[in-house]
Amino acid sequence: MEVKFYNQLLANNKKWVQKQLDENPDFFNELAKGQQPPLLWIGCADSRVPANEIIGAKPGEVFVHRNIANMVVHSDMNMLSVLDYAVNALKVRHVIVCGHYGCGGVKAAMGNQSIGLIDNWVRHIKDVYRFHKTELDAIEDENEKFNAFVEFNVKEQVLDLAKTSIVQAAWKNNQPLYLHGWVYGIDSGIVKDLNVNITSNEDLEEVYQLSF
Repeated sequence: MEVKFYNQLLANNKKWVQKQLDENPDFFNELAKGQQPPLLWIGCADSRVPANEIIGAKPGEVFVHRNIANMVVHSDMNMLSVLDYAVNALKVRHVIVCGHYGCGGVKAAMGNQSIGLIDNWVRHIKDVYRFHKTELDAIEDENEKFNAFVEFNVKEQVLDLAKTSIVQAAWKNNQPLYLHGWVYGIDSGIVKDLNVNITSNEDLEEVYQLSF
């Protein structure tokens, strides 16, 4: 069974290649010339949230970073490296943090069950709950609270993006860079724009505004 599944993946790749070539014989030649995506997508690692497909983008149009619960952790060198390359080398104009309802990482942060190594990552999500404890504790319906927590988490990650020296340096150099927060509905396929759009460090509290 496992061999059959693995071989099917290889067969699917060949079918996909042929489909692209049938539609555009130069498809791969054009891709090989390089990439200039206008967008960096920071999303959840959940297999049900494919960045390109959600927004109808083609290969080469979206630079992607994914982790558990679409987090922007200031000490995460993986995320920072992706962000730095996207902003300073690729010159993306938009960065979208996209969470999703039903996120397992956010759900774990609502409870106290130890899962393993991931507990250390989930702790960052718990910080978001602490920041918004009054609003979240006031919501009696658990599903509504869960959804609100997902939204608060995305908003906080967008703010954390704006706090990075990478993003603030780009703004200082008058580089157009727009930060956005979305939540994807797995049961609907629809994206909700949370209207947390940041375009300069003036949208941050003064203590986070870096001087260069």
